[in-house]
Amino acid sequence: MTNSVFLSVKPGSVVFAEGRRYKITHLLGMDSVLADDLETKQTERLRVDRLRPLPPENPQDVDANSIIGRDICDISDEDWAEAQRRFQVIKPLLNDLDRTREKVTQVAAGAGVNTATVYEWLRTFNDAGHLSALIPQKRGPKRGSRQLQATIEKVIEVAINDIYLSKQRQKPQDVVNHVAYLCKKAGIEAPHPNTVRNRLRELPQAMSLRRRGMAEKARNQFEPIMGSFPGAETPLAVIQIDHTEADIIVVEEITRLPMGRPTITLAIDIFSRMVVGCYVSMEKPSAIAVGMCLARAMLPKNEYLVDLDIPGDWPVWGKMGIVHCDNAKEFRGSMLSRACEQYAIDLQMRPVKVPHYGGHIERLMGTSAGEIRTLPGATFSSPRERKGYDSEKESALTLKEFEQRLVDFIVNVYHQRRHSELNAPPRRQWEIGLLGDMSRPGKGIPDIPADPQRLCLDFLPFVERTVQPYGVVIDDIYYYHEVLNPWINAQDLNQSKAKRKFILRRDPRDISVVYFFDPDANQYYEIPYRNAAHPPISVWELRAAQQRLKEEGQAHVDEEAIFEAVGRMRERVEAAITKTKAARRQIHRMNTTHQKAKAREDKTLNAATTEPAAQDQIHTKEQSQTSFSSDDIFSMPIQPFDDLRVKS
Repeated sequence: MTNSVFLSVKPGSVVFAEGRRYKITHLLGMDSVLADDLETKQTERLRVDRLRPLPPENPQDVDANSIIGRDICDISDEDWAEAQRRFQVIKPLLNDLDRTREKVTQVAAGAGVNTATVYEWLRTFNDAGHLSALIPQKRGPKRGSRQLQATIEKVIEVAINDIYLSKQRQKPQDVVNHVAYLCKKAGIEAPHPNTVRNRLRELPQAMSLRRRGMAEKARNQFEPIMGSFPGAETPLAVIQIDHTEADIIVVEEITRLPMGRPTITLAIDIFSRMVVGCYVSMEKPSAIAVGMCLARAMLPKNEYLVDLDIPGDWPVWGKMGIVHCDNAKEFRGSMLSRACEQYAIDLQMRPVKVPHYGGHIERLMGTSAGEIRTLPGATFSSPRERKGYDSEKESALTLKEFEQRLVDFIVNVYHQRRHSELNAPPRRQWEIGLLGDMSRPGKGIPDIPADPQRLCLDFLPFVERTVQPYGVVIDDIYYYHEVLNPWINAQDLNQSKAKRKFILRRDPRDISVVYFFDPDANQYYEIPYRNAAHPPISVWELRAAQQRLKEEGQAHVDEEAIFEAVGRMRERVEAAITKTKAARRQIHRMNTTHQKAKAREDKTLNAATTEPAAQDQIHTKEQSQTSFSSDDIFSMPIQPFDDLRVKS
């Protein structure tokens, strides 16, 4: 079984489809291939989005009811920094079509390692397709405690700011010496000089030049030149992403009464101007919206279009090289940064209030806004334009109906009509970039994600908890499954008197299950409520219930009180639904949470009749447990990431 996170789609690749093994022989277009059945020798046409990695030769070797792979938040900062260093060494060689041994030797000499080592790093990264594959393989617990590591990191940060990032332009060795001096004063062991130098290498070059009094050099090297976007010579090389509040009022699904303005998150490919991903919700911009938009951008979209009942196709998937975004806080979260690093995506921020290479994403937003203004309930961009038009009274589209209109416009209008700068439709430009034409070769069909569920999971927020005899507790809600039993009261590897904490992720739109990362098995398991009688709820209902109980003066809040409060609040919301927008937005969240839970149940029932090897790879240990749907995760509203911090 391959550990690669992306599946190669090119002649010679061996893949799995419809329960059989095939070898790809020819590319028929952007969305289909010819492949030989390895058993019958018959040639078949296969859709690219239906291709899957080969299953393990011995199914007993891998638990089919789990997601495999080390969690990116279970990796120490030291190991992650080393993986980043190795990636920077091999990065110039990855896409070099004229790569020679001499070039590899030069790179190896510059990094102070053997040529064979660089070849091994290249092979490892190309096979796996993710940054964590470059982490040094070593046994035993992580070195140092977290407290010590945090202290040393702070000392290095102080030394860099005081000594290096100043107009005196002192040398790296001066920073090393100052770190040693500060550590001696603090009575702690100084880090290795190479650790300090690594931190200096990780500094953004433009920022470093400006802080060291070389603003003009930074401007010449790093600030944009209006016009073409450097590096965007092929599809998926550079992506821009941004949010906007749509100029339209949508209505609640049941009462059809006004609910408010939705938020759109869009991502565009600079080379072709193809929209690669979108995300629509009733919540404010957040890190989750960014992550889900990026995950959707990398996934095939056939099932998404079917779910929205939209004709046509959207043949866009695969890993992007650079994601360019503004400096808003939802783009700067550490979780989003590490998830992008894991997939070798370069997340770049643009300076505040500085136009960037023509503002491609802004123009797309403007084009979309123009289309939205033709829909019932449009708010227009100013009161003057809206004069005489009652947006709330004229509103008629639900959130899903609005999403249908938006995606239909993107797929069947925007992608198909001529783009003034390209002098060709984005769809045609995308096709040329992949398949080539008479004047230039194409880059080939992008690799598809081998594990869509894990891709989505890596962009969800996480918490750390100990495992107790009753299971795990998050926000006063208990979760349990027998897979937790081996970890009950487990001791911390670095502190003998402390309990070991484990990583759990959860989808804030439905917290009836959490995803527990088993560090020995290197895989996730779905853990349900301990009390299965409780209904699925969202994290926003949970927060509201906790706040209501606090206002009622309850000093101690337990699980039963929370769900009783949720029940009372739902009854009040249903009674007030025709009165206020806030109530209608809340009922919308409740409905989507129920839909998500039902979809998981339906998928479990359908899985019983599906061939095991073709089933999705995230389930619970028992067939009775539900599974996580990569399609369903995109159909729910979201909340700003800062509001999703899980309380103890």
